[in-house]
Amino acid sequence: MLAPEVFITCAVTGSADSVRKNPNVPVTPAQIAASALEAHAAGAAAVHIHVRDPQSGAASRDPALFREVVDRIRTQNRNVILNLTGGMGGDLLIGPEHAPLAFRTGTDFVGPNERIAHVLDLLPEIGSLDCGSLNFDELLYGTTPSFLRIMARAYQQKNVRPELEVFELGHIELAKQLLAEGLIDQPALFQLCLGIKYGAPASTEAMKAMRDALPSGSHWSAFGLGRMQMPMVAQSVLLGGNVRVGLEDNLYLDKGILATNAQLVERARAIIELLGVRVLTAPETRERLGFPARVAD
Repeated sequence: MLAPEVFITCAVTGSADSVRKNPNVPVTPAQIAASALEAHAAGAAAVHIHVRDPQSGAASRDPALFREVVDRIRTQNRNVILNLTGGMGGDLLIGPEHAPLAFRTGTDFVGPNERIAHVLDLLPEIGSLDCGSLNFDELLYGTTPSFLRIMARAYQQKNVRPELEVFELGHIELAKQLLAEGLIDQPALFQLCLGIKYGAPASTEAMKAMRDALPSGSHWSAFGLGRMQMPMVAQSVLLGGNVRVGLEDNLYLDKGILATNAQLVERARAIIELLGVRVLTAPETRERLGFPARVAD
């Protein structure tokens, strides 16, 4: 079912160790805001925001950094849809087998309210909600149904739309449980995350299975990691979904050619339009998702 119109989300910087691999990965709040605005100008209706320590480039969840990024974007553009991560603070690096609870350096595990403090303070249109735990090689991203209930309820009370990030079919089942409990308003907004090691693969079969498992009437987007980013752009559109690209998920425009966020959005837009599908503007995406209109750019 080819989507007649789609919106693009750009995941601007992420939390991975990617800064040393591509100098275009933005680090400081000024760089993150500038890259987000460039992606929006290239066609992204929404920007998914993480922050990084300005000195080290490492992932951060410092609310002050989020505030600076949001203020910088909103000062220049009030139309772009802001999607702030709610996924930081769940990293567990398990200790050696004789002392597994001696967590290694890099562990950052906090409670649900601390994970989303910046979202509840800044009130973006969207806050991400990772709907389950997952292995990332030696790192375990951990959350629990009780954590997710607390976060979903807080989003709902503050009128922040949760983006339900699902990495495998079990995550969709957990999201359905939250919907059944009335903690997430319908129609829900899902992000199908494909190609993460030990999660759902970036394949047609996996995307279709996950799409078919979604609650009827849901809004959904999908992305693939690395070289599968652009193939998954086409596949999502062909299956009726929206798309996500950006340096969080892929560092290259072509083999050996490092990308910028704007270039990845431009490439995705070209693929979408070659399929005969129109890319929605930010105001049109706001209308589709039920967000209040903003002052024009």
